Amino acid sequence: MTTDTSHPVERALLRMRGMRKAFGGVEVLHGVDLDLLAGEVHALVGENGAGKSTLMKILCGVHADYDGRIEIDDRPVRFGSPREAERAGVAIIHQELSLVPYMTVAENIFLGDEPTTMFGTVDHARMRREAAAILEQRLGLSIDVDQPVGELSISVQQLVEVAKALSRHARILIMDEPTSALADAEAERLFEIIAQLKADGVGIIYISHKMEEIYRLADRITVLRDGNLIGSSPTRDLPQEEMISWMVGREIDQFYPKRPAEVDGEVLSVSRLSLLEPETGKKLVDDVSFTVRRGEILGLAGLMGCGHSEVLGAVFGRYGPRPTGAVRVDGRPMPLGSSSAAIRAGMALLTNDRKLTGLVMSMSILHNLTLPALRRASPGGFLRRRLERDMAEPFVDRLSIRLRTLGDEVGTLSGGNQQKVVLAKWLMTEPKVLLLDEPTRGIDVGAKQDIYEQMNQLAEAGIGIVLITSELPELLAMSDRILVMSRGRITAEMTQGQATQERVMAAAM
Repeated sequence: MTTDTSHPVERALLRMRGMRKAFGGVEVLHGVDLDLLAGEVHALVGENGAGKSTLMKILCGVHADYDGRIEIDDRPVRFGSPREAERAGVAIIHQELSLVPYMTVAENIFLGDEPTTMFGTVDHARMRREAAAILEQRLGLSIDVDQPVGELSISVQQLVEVAKALSRHARILIMDEPTSALADAEAERLFEIIAQLKADGVGIIYISHKMEEIYRLADRITVLRDGNLIGSSPTRDLPQEEMISWMVGREIDQFYPKRPAEVDGEVLSVSRLSLLEPETGKKLVDDVSFTVRRGEILGLAGLMGCGHSEVLGAVFGRYGPRPTGAVRVDGRPMPLGSSSAAIRAGMALLTNDRKLTGLVMSMSILHNLTLPALRRASPGGFLRRRLERDMAEPFVDRLSIRLRTLGDEVGTLSGGNQQKVVLAKWLMTEPKVLLLDEPTRGIDVGAKQDIYEQMNQLAEAGIGIVLITSELPELLAMSDRILVMSRGRITAEMTQGQATQERVMAAAM
């Protein structure tokens, strides 16, 4: 374990010592320590299930029954509720934003902490004035604070969340995967704001699975594994390979283990595909044509809003009869506009939001796994429970899905294991073409490695794969060929050997 001696301990804004937490008699945190300095970005990393969320929920007052000691400014604190933590200057920005879409920007920023008049009513004028001041002066954002927050882009909503934290005078700010839904340009804006918050003396606990972000932003890194503190070190003293080894408990020789597969004939052909936005008539996809061969991983690159996700959705039938063009799978024409027709043709789509469109969170793991292959589990129209379980169990083993029982709700799994369930359910349909939209978003390095390995095996089995990922190193390493999109059109095509981050970004912009 590496000991951090770069700062005198008396300068710590936050100290957490010997933190222990149990659920149902099972201890999930085993005496974890964490320090945070004013004006510091401290990365808290570990695989899903390592204990990061539990530790942060203790700090935020969600879990009040724990063992250990917390100090802020050298004073012991123990929060019995999130409200108490907020009053002490602790705020969290969750991966899934906690804004109310139909309320205004100002109302969201001061929700639950509204300024009042001398008569006890909400002082709307002051609320609007102070919301605008926080956004403009602290975040450099000039927007209409009377606008419903649901009308804003995800990147601006993220900044509203930051403003909400600042309105509570947060001195300790926890950011949980803050760039998971942001394009590169939007993430850059957030990084500038993080730098400003550091300059203002805010201590930031930064949780992310993106290695390049951690090494760009963090002053220190603390690694948890299985509820244990594995190590803490200044970022400059901790090589990425060693950090990954701490996280997963084993050496990873190659972060992106791409194996070239034998590429055969054409398995997917898309010709002159177009899709209009129904209200504005804007071309979301504009005359796009491409092919995918058996055993090939084709990367689709571009900035957020470029149209690549819409291409996959249109090919798979998510937009009904709206798209125009022609699609062939294995040389056979496939009707556009029907997901069931796409599945029958041998196509599968892993969407970019597993909780919204990938899984039915209230259903069991078993039912989620077999949902696309329900016909096979229901011969004669009656669901056979034993058959359903026999279909699912091999995929649990194949993808190393960590679960207690197949009957548990899928929402009880970690993010990485939820993503494996999404992949497994589509593999159960025995696809010829696999469309992957952000397959590794928001999952830990170990789960990423498992998914990369599955991609290699599928390609070796002759399946054609189309890959969208916002992580350029992942795209460049895992793709045999890359198409770049901008404003709904393909602007460049390059082989893996030709592609660089600079060339892809130039074509995307």
